Amino acid sequence: MTVEAERDYILHFPIRGVFHVALCYHEQKVVGFQSMEPFANYTHAFDHVGVLGTYVDLSYRRQKVGTSLFNATFELARQRGYEKLLTYIRADNMAALTTYQNQGFGIIGTAKRQAKINSRYIDEIIVEKYFVEIKDGHL
Repeated sequence: MTVEAERDYILHFPIRGVFHVALCYHEQKVVGFQSMEPFANYTHAFDHVGVLGTYVDLSYRRQKVGTSLFNATFELARQRGYEKLLTYIRADNMAALTTYQNQGFGIIGTAKRQAKINSRYIDEIIVEKYFVEIKDGHL
């Protein structure tokens, strides 16, 4: 993304969304970020569902940056009324899948040929995490 596209994304970020940034103060550098947005805005039927995205700089992985981002996002998501988080992970990114599974996400399916990069199709694995226990369709 260009700097302008990133700026526009942040400026138009949803009010109920969550956006956290991990900084390395010593290097004065962004080393990771996590965003969570409402699943849909055309109906209130999905108000309890958020879609999550995570990035951690390769040189800062396995240093608890992701764990810190997840903890902060989970807390704020609960405060904002979210009950479930959902995300899509490229099937060629097993490290990300492992990270999400370690945070309590479970695989619910695969979207075939979901991404197309350099004329190559890549499946995406769909995972979800619940914050509240549901029984018989009710809290």
